[in-house]
Amino acid sequence: MVEEENIRVVRCGGSELNFRRAVFSADSKYIFCVSGDFVKVYSTATEECVHILHGHRNLVTGIQLNPNNHLQLYSCSLDGTIKLWDYIDGILIKTFIVGCKLHALFTVAQAEDSVFVTVNKEKPDIFQLVSVKLPKSSSQEVEAKELSIVLDYINQSPKCIAFGNEGVYVAAVRDFYLSVYFFKKKTTSRFTLSSSRNKKHAKNNFTCVACHPKEDCIASGHMDGKIRLWRNFYDEKKYTYTCLHWHHDMVMDLAFSVTGSSLLSGGRESVLVEWRDATEKNKEFLPRLGATIEHISVSPAGDLFCTSHSDNKIMIIHRNLEASAVIQGLVKDRSIFTGLMIDPRTKALVLNGKPGHLQFYSLQSDKQLYNLDIMQQEYINDYGLIQIELTKAAFGCFGNWLATVEQRQEKETELELQMKLWMYSKKTQGFILNTKIHMPHEDCITALCFCNAEKSEQPTLVTASKDGYFKVWILTDDSDIYKKAVGWTCDFVGSYHKYQATNCCFSEDGSLLAVSFEEIVTLWDSETWELKCTFCQRAGKIRHLCFGRLTCSKYLLGATENGILSCWNLLSCALEWSAKLNVRVMEPDPNSENIAAISQPSVGSDLFVFKPSEPRPLYIQKGISREEVQWGVFVPRDVPESFTSEAYQWLNRSQFYFLTKSQSLLTFSTKSPEEKLTPTSKQLLAEESLPTTPFYFILGKHRQQQDEKLNETSENELVQLPLTENIPAISELLHTPAHVLPSAVFLCSMFVNSLLLSKETKSTEEIPKDVDMEEEKESENSDEENDFTEKIQDTNNTDLGEDVIHQLSKSEEKELRKFRKIDYSWIAAL
Repeated sequence: MVEEENIRVVRCGGSELNFRRAVFSADSKYIFCVSGDFVKVYSTATEECVHILHGHRNLVTGIQLNPNNHLQLYSCSLDGTIKLWDYIDGILIKTFIVGCKLHALFTVAQAEDSVFVTVNKEKPDIFQLVSVKLPKSSSQEVEAKELSIVLDYINQSPKCIAFGNEGVYVAAVRDFYLSVYFFKKKTTSRFTLSSSRNKKHAKNNFTCVACHPKEDCIASGHMDGKIRLWRNFYDEKKYTYTCLHWHHDMVMDLAFSVTGSSLLSGGRESVLVEWRDATEKNKEFLPRLGATIEHISVSPAGDLFCTSHSDNKIMIIHRNLEASAVIQGLVKDRSIFTGLMIDPRTKALVLNGKPGHLQFYSLQSDKQLYNLDIMQQEYINDYGLIQIELTKAAFGCFGNWLATVEQRQEKETELELQMKLWMYSKKTQGFILNTKIHMPHEDCITALCFCNAEKSEQPTLVTASKDGYFKVWILTDDSDIYKKAVGWTCDFVGSYHKYQATNCCFSEDGSLLAVSFEEIVTLWDSETWELKCTFCQRAGKIRHLCFGRLTCSKYLLGATENGILSCWNLLSCALEWSAKLNVRVMEPDPNSENIAAISQPSVGSDLFVFKPSEPRPLYIQKGISREEVQWGVFVPRDVPESFTSEAYQWLNRSQFYFLTKSQSLLTFSTKSPEEKLTPTSKQLLAEESLPTTPFYFILGKHRQQQDEKLNETSENELVQLPLTENIPAISELLHTPAHVLPSAVFLCSMFVNSLLLSKETKSTEEIPKDVDMEEEKESENSDEENDFTEKIQDTNNTDLGEDVIHQLSKSEEKELRKFRKIDYSWIAAL
């Protein structure tokens, strides 16, 4: 049972992984990245999420390894705290309360008890780099109020600040200024480039900075694509710099290798450039990385690089410039035209991904499953170029068909329109293009929907367009003498007084089709395509249209642009009720009669959940988001919840997700989905006793003391086995990720030997019943053996026909008992 007050709006998966630079562990086995209010720990070998560090109450803005202990990690947040983590076990060690918003975090080995953070000054666009002294204390929460200013008037981005030459100086860039602060001298040098007033130097702005780890050399990136290497910057008059130029657009990030022998740069070209020995001629490339490079990181061991991309992706790259792993988050597209959909097969969230693709995203594991290339064309990243957009998509026939619409319009009279029908292939386990229709309508397509009724004999698709027509497409036989095939063709074209068709939807049983023409809703018979009825609501164009479900299937709902929500009764063909509500999103729950409507008042967004049969809402939640909510979808639950309150029962069968204008994916839950996500290191926790197998006997000695106590209390009763998760040896063996386990030779040799049985086996028919009784008495000293004999007796009473089940003899059971006496404590030390 779940208490009412625990229900709240939470940010679910899909947070940005590219918000800050990723950080490697000292041994390069793990990589850490900021993800909303959390820090995620991934394995560089398996790409799996090992831990989710949750404790911050606001956006995490920086992470760094503890220079004094490489098994610990610092993180800072807008909640004004710095937290110290043990990332191996995912445990919060200590919290330092600073008290002001922290925008970036830096650590230096020479500053033992201090870290550096970026804080906001009085004005919103002016920031300071300050040193925070972390006091030593045994308590878990400590106040850290001792701040000292290092640099003033700096950029908010951590890419614009870098510590160099083992912490001797710190460099910061902003606009056309480079500032260098020397810690020993406590002096600051400033260098200025020509301003934008000079057209020749119009793009001299600094974008990022990196410092050589061993020498006095500073690398700066600029808007014009140039990289400048600064030297002799101890003297403001004698400084020099050299230029490296390959990028045609702004340099997004820079990073030196661990030894400083090479410099890495990246930008909008999606190419990682390695400048070896900092020379123009000696450079290597890793091209076609898929999206703009926003951050570059280097592992402390120097064997791995890491790039963060604008499509919410992290790529792990070997030292020889070969990509080894990809960690893909929810792709944040420029705009979501398709809305939110659920794939009936995988239960994945489907929406616009990278340009020209549909992404399939798992909400349970918070990772992308795969991308479906719809346009099948190379994307050209050029500012001002009008691209082909994937505007509509819909699943039909329980996931067997997918319809997509592509559109490109440079001028009003030049419209390029294409509709594609994709068929799911069981052989390839993916969608294959079946039919391509050029210009299915003369104007933009406003809606498309499949008839998903269970009794539907023929797959049917309906499209509505601004050209004033809706078209019905059906699947037909397209076989010839060479092969059997099916294809889609237009079966019917309908219109209503040449009004623009804005929405369309089928009833639950597929017998009726509703099409809205501006302010008028028309109902059509899906068998004969005859016009049956019209509803007129003179309150603006129909924005949303949907039928009721289950017991409310006799109702039709429509929401207008002028803020009127209407409900019509299909049996009486009359208006049932109407309400003044500016509905932006309206989604029916596929598993119940409930409908969720999100309205947008003057500020924020409100949620209303109701049944069409009752105008009184079941649930109202004001202010679910401060910004506009653009899309919503119900996702059926695998395991129903058990909310007893009437106000929350609408969440029992399905979970409601919604997407805001800034592309934040939110939902209603008792706790955040990141807390529900099971890290790889814990997903093997056994909630019930493991079955009694030879593998189970291997580690039996660690339970002998528990078994003896249980046998003393109940000698003649069958004792329930304690949970195996309390046994340290089994926990170490089963809960450790596979990539960090020792060789199987060390673990499984004894297990394989225990599976070998002697040749002297007797069938159950040769063993008399009195022997079975003696064996039962002898096995009372062991819970595992008691379970085993009980199973044998059950099989004796079963009519097995000609099948023969073999049973362990007395000698074999004695061998198993000897096995239990062998010391296997060495496994606990793994």
